[in-house]
Amino acid sequence: MTTTINRLNSVDIAAVGDLVSAIQTEPTKAQTVWSSTVDWKGGFRSESRSRDFEPVPSDEPRALGGEDTAANPVEQLLGALGNCLAVGYSANATVAGIELNSLRIKLEGDLDLHTFLGLTEGHAGFDTINATVSIESDATEDQLAALHEQVVSTSPVGHTLKRSIPVTVQLA
Repeated sequence: MTTTINRLNSVDIAAVGDLVSAIQTEPTKAQTVWSSTVDWKGGFRSESRSRDFEPVPSDEPRALGGEDTAANPVEQLLGALGNCLAVGYSANATVAGIELNSLRIKLEGDLDLHTFLGLTEGHAGFDTINATVSIESDATEDQLAALHEQVVSTSPVGHTLKRSIPVTVQLA
């Protein structure tokens, strides 16, 4: 008797396979556009909204003049990278037949506030970002190393952060 696995790591294998097949058949289906809208809520508070999901709040810590009601934008950027990596580990582990028992990604970024606060000119963003990935699985060390390499080499958010891309901010 042959058993067909439909889900591994809570990933719908058929849905992913259907997407891959559709893109292989019609490559233009791979070209996607993602969007988010941010509304200011007063002070340093704002909310971002993507698709039909509940808004994601943002605020600054009290030390930076905020009310400390939510993660700030740079923390959300770290979270976005971590979430993207988590998707990559889950998807690629599933394709490789690796069951993940747990996955945790700890991220830290070094940021100098001088430019943000207008005290000097220069780079206002992170100088470095470090992510440490902890995986519990019955997979071998070689399998986990190959999984890790695949994820790091294909992360959309990781790729975006690693290279200079055009960013246009215009006043409407």
